[in-house]
Amino acid sequence: MNDITNILVVDELLRLALKEDISSEDITTNAVVKDDKTKASVDLICKEDGIIAGLSVFMRVFKLLDNDIKIDFAVKDGDAIHSGDVIATLNGNVCALLSGERVALNYLQRMSGIASYTNSIVQMFLQHPDCKTKLLDTRKTTPNMRIFEKYAVKVGGGYNHRYNLSDGILLKDNHISFAGSIKNAVSAAKEYAPFVRKIEVEVETLEMVREAVEAGADIIMLDNMSIEMMKEAIAIIDNRAKTECSGNVTKENISNLISIGVDYISSGAITYLAPALDLSLKNLKVI
Repeated sequence: MNDITNILVVDELLRLALKEDISSEDITTNAVVKDDKTKASVDLICKEDGIIAGLSVFMRVFKLLDNDIKIDFAVKDGDAIHSGDVIATLNGNVCALLSGERVALNYLQRMSGIASYTNSIVQMFLQHPDCKTKLLDTRKTTPNMRIFEKYAVKVGGGYNHRYNLSDGILLKDNHISFAGSIKNAVSAAKEYAPFVRKIEVEVETLEMVREAVEAGADIIMLDNMSIEMMKEAIAIIDNRAKTECSGNVTKENISNLISIGVDYISSGAITYLAPALDLSLKNLKVI
């Protein structure tokens, strides 16, 4: 995986998180640490099984506080980790270690939780070796966390849908209502957008499926349809557009969708329902 911290916006977001947690000073650390040049080591410990994601973000939080912090990782993003594993050892200024702990762990736990949840669903796809359907995320992400959460989805084996509203054309029900019809909405999108942009249309009925095909949609999203209706929609589309299944897709019901033949299954749940992975900094020692 590419190092997410190479992306310029990441430092800005990390600094905002640190500013939220340290508005003026870390009063607890400053009260107990009498020599602010004291060095210490501390272990990063895994407390439950999962997939690790966000190690470079975790490191960058500490580097923004003290660039001399050293971290020796025993794993890399995407690796399976297990309860009790010591997955890293940190060495450096004790004030930076104590002050950065919570923010760094918040990112790492959140990203690892998403990677773990995503991977648990991807494993269900792998039980169907002939299945070519891809698991996608959505824009249902935590505000100001999208870049981290979508990266975590990729670490977990999933794929990214459009990053934001500037990234792709997706004509949903309200866009279609405003335009008056799918045909009008697709025509307007083709006139406005560069020809290299694909146009996706959200449909809820078989009549809308037919209209989207006739309008020349590149991707047709089958939204909240029954299994039987989706199979009929796929037959109507007949490879004239890519197909995406969406609408309340979770780990509990996705097994019913994997084999119906759509190109993509999108799930907001892989970001908004994923629990944080339990990780902790322990065993701090002055060195």
